[in-house]
Amino acid sequence: MTPSEYISHHLINFTQRSPEAQTKLVDFSYINLDTLIFSVLTGVIACVFLWIGARKMRVGVPTRFQAAVELLIEFVDNQCKEMIHNERSRKLIAPLGLIIFVWIMFMNMMDFLPVDLLPQAWQGYQNDPHAFLRVVPTADLNATMAMAISILILCIIYNIKIKGFGGWMHELFSAPLGNKVWLFIPNFIMNIIEFFSKTLSHGMRLFGNMYAGEILFMVIALMGGAWSMTGDAGVSDVVLFLLQIVAGLAWAIFHILVITLQAYLFMVLTFVYLGQAHDSH
Repeated sequence: MTPSEYISHHLINFTQRSPEAQTKLVDFSYINLDTLIFSVLTGVIACVFLWIGARKMRVGVPTRFQAAVELLIEFVDNQCKEMIHNERSRKLIAPLGLIIFVWIMFMNMMDFLPVDLLPQAWQGYQNDPHAFLRVVPTADLNATMAMAISILILCIIYNIKIKGFGGWMHELFSAPLGNKVWLFIPNFIMNIIEFFSKTLSHGMRLFGNMYAGEILFMVIALMGGAWSMTGDAGVSDVVLFLLQIVAGLAWAIFHILVITLQAYLFMVLTFVYLGQAHDSH
């Protein structure tokens, strides 16, 4: 494959389409099975990680693992307290933020696997050199937008729970411009746009950063595989192979900051949006 074909191949998901989809005018039957499988897998790993942390909690001198988990829980709890002042709501939202942070971290960490490791294993299992597989769930817009929409639904639920349905409707039509009849429509439109834009940016931010990181890993992988294009490893190809090792190591180290920051931002924005649902205008 050419470099462009190589990258394009790695950016196509393994999808499943129902047989009756051919007769439908609008087809919603495409399912990215690789995104679904790796999301569930990393979610289970995240839950097991937190479960082990809870099981290993002991009074006295903590182990390094216990200390790390305690620091993580305290960090998330403090972030939640700063943005959500309702103690009763924090009992649900703080654990939600914790699992969001850990789960996204594990999904992002799939980017550290060698680019061709799992795709080639999948091609061998399928006995098809053109079989598709993507292993980073957060590099799929469907996954990140699904999480963002889930937070939007929670925001609506908390708006109704804290303010009542009538109070929330009053806020939608009276804020931010004022409680005047001729301002009801502009207020409502602005609030709907705000909900839409917050949800869109919430999901797109995580997707964009992980998608860019995935492409960069593929470009670095192409440097080391340059000789496979010609079948002859010359001096320039050896140099490119060495550059791949250096560049891959440097980007992987920097990527640790990227995946941590993206998990943190998604968690913090979750707290911010749910905190706004508790505030009245």
